[in-house]
Order: sequence, then structure tokens, then C-alpha cells
Amino acid sequence: MTKLRNKHYYDEFSATYERHRHDGYHAFIDELTTDLVRRYITPTTKLLEAGCGTGLILNRLVPHAKVAVGVDLSSGMLRHAAARNLQVVQGSVTDLPFADESFDLVCSFKVLAHVEQIQRAMSELSRVLRPGGYLLTEFYNTLSLRYLIKRLKRPTAISTSVNDEAVYTRYDSLEQVRSYLPSNVQVETVHGIRVVTPFSQAHQWPVVGDALRLVERQAAVLPGVRRLGGFMLVVSKKQG
Repeated sequence: MTKLRNKHYYDEFSATYERHRHDGYHAFIDELTTDLVRRYITPTTKLLEAGCGTGLILNRLVPHAKVAVGVDLSSGMLRHAAARNLQVVQGSVTDLPFADESFDLVCSFKVLAHVEQIQRAMSELSRVLRPGGYLLTEFYNTLSLRYLIKRLKRPTAISTSVNDEAVYTRYDSLEQVRSYLPSNVQVETVHGIRVVTPFSQAHQWPVVGDALRLVERQAAVLPGVRRLGGFMLVVSKKQG
């Protein structure tokens, strides 16, 4: 039931998803995410983005990998990704349509927080990853300013009939994320995304926006502070 509910939500969202994502806050978050992921890519990397949406991040990663594939539950989202000539397939993170050990790097952004069967999803992401490969998974962080603000704010409309509380959402600690991983996948480090930004509109303010982007880049990799990112990018490695 959850899978169908999520599919409907993202099919509905696909019509307006990119409306504000090509500049300002959203473009910066995608750029920062891409820069962090590129640390783990080589020219021979076969990469999978699970939950690729319309392909905004996947499109940024394609030039840096040998192979870059996206998978998403939503046919509406995938139509936009296919229009970018990206290699994408329809499927669920809890039942990936790929053979074991198909990829050197598997990544997922702003998706796993909306998956109730999280341990099954992490098992599937790990299954298609080769031994020695990296798993980069993003979670919504309980230790973040974003978490506090989300608890206080009103729902945000994503279409004329649906708001952002219509889909299942979970916030996690790093300890909880560790518990979701199979025994042969170990956490190596964490990067923080959106550590100090109180709300996305602040990036549109003169001077303030520039300062926020500078601080966010530093905070993403700064020990201690990076654990406070609203989006917690957990870097894990599959053991041989």
C-alpha cells in the first residue's frame, strides 16, 4: 500500500517538481551533493542513483562516471529524466531490477526517508553493490535545525490537491542508520548537507545567500558540525 501511495505522490509532484530547482537554494543543494558524490567516482565507475526523480543530480554525475543509471518508482518523474537522454528504468528501492554486484557506487538522495521498509531497501541497495564499492545514502537528520523547523511549520503544497505531509516521512539518527545496514556494509564517514540554512528562501537574500552557501560548503565536511546536516549523507563501504 505504501509503495502505491508514494508512487501517486511523486507522479502528482512530477508536474511541478522542477519549477524552482534550477537556481537558488535547490540548485545549490544539488551542486553541493554532486560535489560530495564526485569524491567517490573514478572514470571507471558504474553508478546507480536510486530514486533519481527527474534526473537533475544524475545528469550532473553522468560526465564523471563510465556508466550512470537511474531508477525511480514514478513514471511521471522518469518521463522528465528520459527527456534528458538519461539511462533510467522504473522500479522500487525495495525490489531493484538489477543483478547482484552490478555497480561500483550506489547513491540515493531524499528518498530513503520516505521508505517504510527501510531495512529491505538498504539490503537491496547493498545487494547490487560490488564488494569494495561505496554506498552513499541520504537521510533526514533528527539532530538538525531543519528537523526542528519542519516540526513547527505548516504543510507545503506540492500540487493543487496534495501537500508534503501526504507521503510517509521518517527522521533518523546515525545510530539508527547503522542498524539498517547489512552486516557486510560499514559506515565510513558522514557529510552534512543544509547544516545552517534555516529555510530555503534565505538563499535568495542578497549577501545572506552568498554567506550561507560559503558556510554550507565548509560545514558539509567539517568534523562535528557535519553531523548536524538536515540531510545526512552517510558514506558506507561494502566489505569484500
